[in-house]
Amino acid sequence: MSEQFFSPAKRVALTGARVFTGEEFLNKYSVIINNDKIESVISHDQLTNDIVQIDLNGGVLAPGFIDLQVNGGGGEFFTQNPCLSAIQTMLDAHRSKSTTSLIPTLISTTDQTLNEGINTVIAAQNAEFKGVLGVHIEGPFFAKSKRGAHAEQYIRKINTRDVNWLNSIAQNTHLKIILTLAPEELPLETIRQLSLSGIQVFAGHTDASYEQIQTAINEGLSGFTHLYNAMRPITARDPGVVGAALENQQTWCGIIIDGHHVHPASARLAYTNKPEKVFLVSDAMATVGSERKSFLLYDENIKETESSLTPSLVNMEGKLAGSAIGLIDAVKLNNQWVGVDLAESLRMASLYPARCLNLDNQLGQIKSGFRADLVHFTDDFQVISTWVAGDWKTH
Repeated sequence: MSEQFFSPAKRVALTGARVFTGEEFLNKYSVIINNDKIESVISHDQLTNDIVQIDLNGGVLAPGFIDLQVNGGGGEFFTQNPCLSAIQTMLDAHRSKSTTSLIPTLISTTDQTLNEGINTVIAAQNAEFKGVLGVHIEGPFFAKSKRGAHAEQYIRKINTRDVNWLNSIAQNTHLKIILTLAPEELPLETIRQLSLSGIQVFAGHTDASYEQIQTAINEGLSGFTHLYNAMRPITARDPGVVGAALENQQTWCGIIIDGHHVHPASARLAYTNKPEKVFLVSDAMATVGSERKSFLLYDENIKETESSLTPSLVNMEGKLAGSAIGLIDAVKLNNQWVGVDLAESLRMASLYPARCLNLDNQLGQIKSGFRADLVHFTDDFQVISTWVAGDWKTH
């Protein structure tokens, strides 16, 4: 179906779908939207004739998905083109994949591009781009040995000017900021300085020891970026980054379930060890939500390669270069390939990322007073409609 926007009455009842509130599935219930907010969730027999009803004709109505790691979409790659039109294109592309809120991600690049990208995200929020929650700065403060597809020429140490600049952004804007770095590559007190400013410091692209990660957590490290990938693995006598991440019950973990980045058994191990602390991310590149099957990454042409589950993206070094999925694909694979029940898979795409950002008082659930961010999809995971702050769009 081609995409189409609707301007329904200010107060409407969404009926006819199985409702997942973020806590449970409800049958024969309706969701009342009033302007940009969810007014209530009521049983069908409580509906009155004075409210406009929209029959969804089956499927699942769930909280809109929240993606905390989005490099691109709709043919745009944000680091390469850090402008407002690129963000809008990414929002549209990922909305068709069930994502109603996201965090644009900047990968390792020049200081100038990082600054341009962050200023663009600030401008997007000032322009009331409802789906933009903040910015994810993934690099360049990495271990070169774990840089993955990030260009080595941009990998460097963090310095005092960087810290002051990042702290100033955090203190003078409303951005949610995730900063992915290698803890072993900087003075650990830097993590405390950044976290005290409200920046969520995540470990990623890191060869840190278990002990270094433990110390970093004590200094304010709050999470791990794409768990298992580009980090020191767990072994019998060296728990590494992965061991520290799986052991700690307070930190968050993003995970890429695309059929390439993580084995289903590894995913299940993480979920067992860190209940309600692992959330799905797409790590999506430019091809998602686009007819394009290739894009430029550091002037290298990256092409989608077909596989049995989802296409893969691999650079000339043979390293994974992000993913070609949206969050609806991750939820489907998490449910059908990893074996996680649908309710938990949906929470991993909505409630848990909202909690990670401390936005679970307004996003991630279908609940009275929450923003009306919703996704309606079929039982075979085809996205039919989305609502962002009450604005309805079919796909």
